[in-house]
Amino acid sequence: MHTPPEEDPHPPPTKPTALIEFELIDPLSLLSDSATKKIQSWTNAVFAQLRATGSVRAKVVNDLQMADAHQRFSGIPGTTDVLTFDLNDQHDPNDETPKVLDTDLIVCFDEASRQADSHNHSTEHELLLYIIHGTLHCLGYNDHTQEDFKAMHKREDQLLTDAGIGPLFHQGTNP
Repeated sequence: MHTPPEEDPHPPPTKPTALIEFELIDPLSLLSDSATKKIQSWTNAVFAQLRATGSVRAKVVNDLQMADAHQRFSGIPGTTDVLTFDLNDQHDPNDETPKVLDTDLIVCFDEASRQADSHNHSTEHELLLYIIHGTLHCLGYNDHTQEDFKAMHKREDQLLTDAGIGPLFHQGTNP
């Protein structure tokens, strides 16, 4: 007997109109075509809410590649969830004009899978959270103090909720 697939509790929104171009790069084919489309659609829905233009590229890697990049670019051994590269860091955070993003992200599929399991949501949702988190860093958010940490993750959940996805950040973690 064929069991119908479970309905996605967070279906991708239709026709987002983001001013930020987003490209998801998966050279190891870690994501299915369906997962890639969901992440693309969800990211576009979130990006449509941001006061920014430009482009964001996210490369999906495994633990080995992430550990290598983490060591090479941050001098820290081991894997991590996301690395952010703001290629347009000439923006004044006090400037009222929208920032032009030119951002590269490296997101770790293996870490996302582990975190998704422990937080009871999909790997795709966890990767989406990493993409939003990295992009917000380029828009002036940081998570180095407890106050900034709370503000940044509140903004992530607000964007996700307004995009019709709902909050994803697990409040039990600290900087």
